[in-house]
Amino acid sequence: MRKILYLGPLILFVIIAVYFAAPILDGKDPRILPSAMIEKPIPNLDLPPLVRTKPGIDNQSLTGNVRLVNFFSSWCGPCRTEHEFLMKIKEAKLVPIYGINYKDKKNAAQQWLSDLGDPYEKIGRDIDGRTAIDWGVYGVPETYIIDRNGFIQYRHVGPLSQRVFDDKLAPVLTALRKQEND
Repeated sequence: MRKILYLGPLILFVIIAVYFAAPILDGKDPRILPSAMIEKPIPNLDLPPLVRTKPGIDNQSLTGNVRLVNFFSSWCGPCRTEHEFLMKIKEAKLVPIYGINYKDKKNAAQQWLSDLGDPYEKIGRDIDGRTAIDWGVYGVPETYIIDRNGFIQYRHVGPLSQRVFDDKLAPVLTALRKQEND
């Protein structure tokens, strides 16, 4: 009887360990956060502008061509890390980038863009975080690829880099551009 009492916690531990290890053993990357929004239309949005010289973002501004939508904040360390790469994307004219400033102080975000440069075609302010919730954002930075019809085709969680762009975003962008030309 005592052996059963001692084996109970061990058996429970093994069951829990197998449950959490199953996705890894199945070949799934535990760092990938799935998105229910893939291949669905972008949620309704009508965001006010962050800066006077550029309009905010609405649904209509995210259709017609392939675009990146980047959620960012001035208080976000990884956002600062990826910002230089976003500037390179803009300079190379690889794909238009639309920014959604997430739960940030307006003056801080404007100063941040003034100091680091502005890679965005348009920038909307998600003042209360409602838009991020609608898109399923876990945290900033997050970047989405939107097709010409306004459907979310890819989501990247974390800062962008050349390697991430080449390995993950570029193949999606190439496929979408090929569809546009067909």
